[in-house]
Amino acid sequence: MQGKPDRLFDQWTLRGVTFRNRTVVSPMCQYSADQGIANDYHLVHLGRFALGGFGLVMVEATAISPEGRLTYGDLGLWDDSQIPSLRRVVDFAHGYGARIGLQLGHAGAKAATLPPWVSEEERPADSRWDIYSVTEEPHSAGWQRPSALTAAELEQQLDAWTSAAKRAAEAGFDVLEIHAAHGYLLHRFLSPLSNTRTDKYGGDLEGRMRFPLRVAEAVREVWPDERPLLVRISVIDGEQGGITVEDSIELARRLKEVGVDLIDCSSGGIGAYYNEIRPGYQVQLAAELRRRAEVPTLAVGLITDAQQADDVIRTAAADLVAFGREALINPSWPVTAREELAQFGEGDRFDLLPVQSKSWIGKRRRQLDRVTAAGAGTASREAVNSSASGRT
Repeated sequence: MQGKPDRLFDQWTLRGVTFRNRTVVSPMCQYSADQGIANDYHLVHLGRFALGGFGLVMVEATAISPEGRLTYGDLGLWDDSQIPSLRRVVDFAHGYGARIGLQLGHAGAKAATLPPWVSEEERPADSRWDIYSVTEEPHSAGWQRPSALTAAELEQQLDAWTSAAKRAAEAGFDVLEIHAAHGYLLHRFLSPLSNTRTDKYGGDLEGRMRFPLRVAEAVREVWPDERPLLVRISVIDGEQGGITVEDSIELARRLKEVGVDLIDCSSGGIGAYYNEIRPGYQVQLAAELRRRAEVPTLAVGLITDAQQADDVIRTAAADLVAFGREALINPSWPVTAREELAQFGEGDRFDLLPVQSKSWIGKRRRQLDRVTAAGAGTASREAVNSSASGRT
C-alpha cells in the first residue's frame, strides 16, 4: 500500500540538510555588488525571503573570477575578502529557519555586459574587460567577441571553481549550485550550437560534457560531504539543433555519478526560444529527468499559485519548486500559500513567520474568524426569521 503523496509544505532532506518545506527562491542577478562584495541591499533582498518562510533561498550567480562576471555589479567569490559579507547573509537566513544556497558561475561569452537599467552611453570606465569562452564566437550579434579558452587555461580554471567552492563552504552555505544553463560558460560547452571545438572538449556529447563534468567532480571533492551539490542546466536549448532532452538525461546520469545530488531544470539561453512559454512550462522537463535519470530535480518557470506548486510535488514531477519573479512580488508567498492549502497542524499555523510577526498575524486570524462567525450567525438568524414569516 502506497503512502500519502508528498506535499509542498512537507519537510525534505537531501544529504545532511533538511529543508522546512519544498519552496525555493531562484537565484536572480541583482547587479548591485561592488568588486564582487555583497552589501546591505543583498542582506535585505535575500533576508526577506527567509523571513517569508521559503525553505531554500538561493543567492544569485556568483562569479568564480573577475572576468567571469556577467556585469560589473555581480557578486564574486574569487577572493577571501568577499566571504564576510556573504557570511552575514547566511547567518541571517539561518536565524529565521531558512536554508541558503549559492550559485557559482562563469558568464563566458555573456561577460562584461551591463545591468538592464544602464545604457551603453552610461557604461562605467571599468565595466569592460577581456572575456573568455568556448570559442571565439560572440554570444550574439553585437556582443563582445571572446577569446577561446585553451586546454591549459581550462585546467587552470578548475582551481578557480574549487577555490570559490571552498569559500562558499567557509561562508556557511548549506547548498552549492553550479550554473550550467542560460548561455553561461558551461552551457556553451554542452550545446552543439555553441561548441564547435575540435579538441577533446568538443565534438560529440561525450566531448561536450567533458569540462562541465570535470568542474562538477572537482567541486564535489572540496564541497563538504554532508552538503548538497546542485547543477542548473538548460534541459533543452532555445533553438532547434541544440541540446535535447535525451542529451540532458545522459548528462544528469553522469552528474549523479560524480556526486551531484539534484538537477535544477531550466531551458534556453542560446538561440531563439522555440518552446511554448506557459504556466509551468518547464515542469515536464524536470519530471522527465527525475523519472529517467533517477535523480532529484527542481522545477522552475512561471509557477505562481499554491495549487499549481503543490501539484508539482504531489505528482512527483520534482522534489523542489522554485519561484523567481513571484517571490520578488510576494516575499512571504509561502505563508499565504500554506494557508490556502491548509498544510498546517494544530498550533503551527503561522510557524513560517518570525516570532515578531507571528503574534500579530495570529491575532488578525482570530479577529477574522470572529467576523466570519458573526456573519454566519447573522445570516442564520435572518434565514430563521424569514422562514417564520413565510417569505422563503
